[in-house]
Amino acid sequence: MSDQLNVTPTRPYLARAIYEWICDNQLTPYLLVDATQQHTDVPQQFVKDGQIVLNLAPHAIHQFHMDNDAISFSARFGGVAKDIYVPIRAVLGLYARENGQGLFFDPSEYGDIQETIETPIEDKKQEAEPNKKKPSLRILD
Repeated sequence: MSDQLNVTPTRPYLARAIYEWICDNQLTPYLLVDATQQHTDVPQQFVKDGQIVLNLAPHAIHQFHMDNDAISFSARFGGVAKDIYVPIRAVLGLYARENGQGLFFDPSEYGDIQETIETPIEDKKQEAEPNKKKPSLRILD
């Protein structure tokens, strides 16, 4: 048996559990993100020291999706809607605003793991759209 097992990181599983726990306790989930990670799409004007804190309260975001690869949602920043995409490797912590309880992750956890994310979902949509034919309507006599 080999010394190193090929197991997936625990970060996405723990992040989902902590998010659910925070919401179940009617607290406000905050996401701490390393905005310097590749494919991270967050509003750059709010990034400080390479990091950003995002409010994940269900009433503050739309189209929330969290899986083993990324967290994505839509939110308003300064009144302007923005689609957010955070690869799981860029998640540094998930905690409750009210009491600071939550989990913070080791930034080097993904250091030895090859990135499997090709491009964010929105990029894939944009790449596919130019190949689509526009619908046309023709009036017949």
